Amino acid sequence: MSFSERCNQIFDATTEHYHTFDDVDAKPVNPYEEGSIEFLLFSKNWIDAVQWHLEDIIRNPEIDPVEALKIKRRIDASNQDRTDLVEFIDGYFMNKYQDIKAQDKAGLNTETPAWAIDRLSILALKIYHMKQETLRSDASAEHLAACGQKLDVLMTQRTDLSGAIDELLGDIEAGRKYMKLYKQMKMYNDPALNPVLYQKK
Repeated sequence: MSFSERCNQIFDATTEHYHTFDDVDAKPVNPYEEGSIEFLLFSKNWIDAVQWHLEDIIRNPEIDPVEALKIKRRIDASNQDRTDLVEFIDGYFMNKYQDIKAQDKAGLNTETPAWAIDRLSILALKIYHMKQETLRSDASAEHLAACGQKLDVLMTQRTDLSGAIDELLGDIEAGRKYMKLYKQMKMYNDPALNPVLYQKK
């Protein structure tokens, strides 16, 4: 099994697991060994699943403004958790490949392995929810057909992205490419960097 296949397997299972609760406040038990890449992948997709549904909830036009603000704050915190976890996954790869000597002409990729894996996790959620749309009994034939076409595109996108991730990891392992870990440095969450926050002190 390739690494991307393992990712997709875990992401699909985690997405399904979330929907057995279908509750943004549910507390899952991660079934994988703490510190393993599988543990990190489960954690990543769970964060994404919860945030997906928070984004749905906040778009309710009848939502109470006070509740909406609470959810917006929660989404901000979730985004930071998501970013931190992506960087942690990249740290896993940095450690795994630390003894690989890059070839003289080795280059960088446009994104790190973990940021590509981040997109793969989101794709699992898109595929799940688009498939649900194709199964609706209350939707028109046109809606079902359009969603079926979109689902086909998403599946193709996952195949392409999965292949690209495996190729990137193979290139890093062979020394044809190397990776760097840049912290995202999100400024809006940092009270020392967001002027709206530090000017209130």
